[in-house]
Amino acid sequence: MFHAFDSDGPRRSGCSRAEWIALLARAPLPLLEQAMRPHQDRRRTEWLRPPETGLYMVQGRAGGTGQRFNLGEVTVTRCALRSRMDGAHTAPVGVAYVLGRNHRQAELAAMADALLQEQNADLEQVLLVPVREHLAQQQAQRRTRAQMTKVDFFTVARETGAGEGEEDEA
Repeated sequence: MFHAFDSDGPRRSGCSRAEWIALLARAPLPLLEQAMRPHQDRRRTEWLRPPETGLYMVQGRAGGTGQRFNLGEVTVTRCALRSRMDGAHTAPVGVAYVLGRNHRQAELAAMADALLQEQNADLEQVLLVPVREHLAQQQAQRRTRAQMTKVDFFTVARETGAGEGEEDEA
């Protein structure tokens, strides 16, 4: 999905860059703010692409397998930056794409991407683990709400007595 264009990137045992960028794109702003606060003062940011908001066309498929069709547009904010420690000669490029118009969220996600490329294990524990937990909790809540609306049609048929007596007439 996203790849560093100026370096090979780190060889790490944790999640891949594409996985952490996907997590950062869905990370809530309070989690990003809290995890990135200690790192902001020590780093100098050079904007390659300042946060900008635009529209992306979203496509869907009927039944998930049919022909693609344009579903609609979504607002996306993107940015790219180079974040380096004072006095450092090299610095990775951090990029972020987030749904919505929140420039601060995109900026923090891009900065986190740059830091994670430097194999910052502390940030992985402080940021990515809570984001995974938050997203898992949201998914469980959605499942619970969906489960409450589930209708078992066989049970409904038995409760109404729709199937009784029909076999006797045959």
